Amino acid sequence: MFKKLISMMTVDMAIDLGTANSLVYVKDKGIIINEPSVVAVNNKTGQILAIGEEAKKMVGKTPSYITATRPLVNGVISDFEVTEQMLKYFIEKASASSKKLFGIGGFSRVIIGIPCGVTEVERKAVRDAAKNAGARTVFLIEEPLASAIGAKLQIQEAGGNFIVDIGGGTTEVAVISLGGIVVSRSLRVAGDKLNDDIIQFAQKEYKLLIGERTAEHIKISIGSAMPSKEKKEMAMRGRNLVTGLPEEVVIFNDDVQRALERSVRQIVSAIKTTIEETPPELLADVMTDGIFLAGGGSMLKDLDVLISKETKMPCKIVDDPLTSVVRGAGIALENIETLSEVMSKDDEEEAFT
Repeated sequence: MFKKLISMMTVDMAIDLGTANSLVYVKDKGIIINEPSVVAVNNKTGQILAIGEEAKKMVGKTPSYITATRPLVNGVISDFEVTEQMLKYFIEKASASSKKLFGIGGFSRVIIGIPCGVTEVERKAVRDAAKNAGARTVFLIEEPLASAIGAKLQIQEAGGNFIVDIGGGTTEVAVISLGGIVVSRSLRVAGDKLNDDIIQFAQKEYKLLIGERTAEHIKISIGSAMPSKEKKEMAMRGRNLVTGLPEEVVIFNDDVQRALERSVRQIVSAIKTTIEETPPELLADVMTDGIFLAGGGSMLKDLDVLISKETKMPCKIVDDPLTSVVRGAGIALENIETLSEVMSKDDEEEAFT
């Protein structure tokens, strides 16, 4: 009877707490929140002014006493208190959207995706932030596992599944078999680093200072992992570092490809190193099934073609790569009895399951 009452009062949700974006999946309802992981803070009072989409609009446009910042760096918490407030905002918003009679009331069960190889201290920080934000029980799932589940790979079978999750702060490379990660590598080169590469290129080549949003727009519009015969160009606006005045220059897709080349090569190198460390029996499966790409960074033009060329193996981008982690965590949430071994959980969970 107690379990049934708890179930009625519970808003179970899965959260992809990303460096760039956070997504929330509510059980039986799907993805209901997809917002930037940005928080605007008044430095004078410590007050949170905006979170998510509203805070992102303020990036680069605030007075000196207001900071629009990301509380997560490379997939881990850098500002505990601000992360807690952001989580609380997402949990309360998801709870309101779920239209449950009792709301969360501190009774929500939450699964959160984390990068591979995070320390126990970092795991505890995520758990504590979620609990302080109102979660009753917190499960943690490594992002490559969640991505593989979201891509509907058969991770619980005795076969090799090779997944590369390229997010905002980290690139996670993993070989999965029998519900666990056999070989993995976490690289702090991902979408944000690619944006920074474009910013640095604009400064070096054009003496032009551009913002992060402009760099991201250029990357998405004309960025590529390989040289292309097709010529594309785009206007790039910023401040001339010599004159201090606004300026517009035209940047070409070949320039952007050269700007991204070093970071892209680092990602490819991490994939090749992981292949070298993969047991031969599992590698035979990977050679047949191929490498699966997930995360927003996987959508960089021709990245899959380059990886396939460099590894001599098929490479596929999963369906809807931006949401693969939260969808996988959501599937784990809805099949918690059969997929419990892929997650770590609180000791307190025993009292409620």
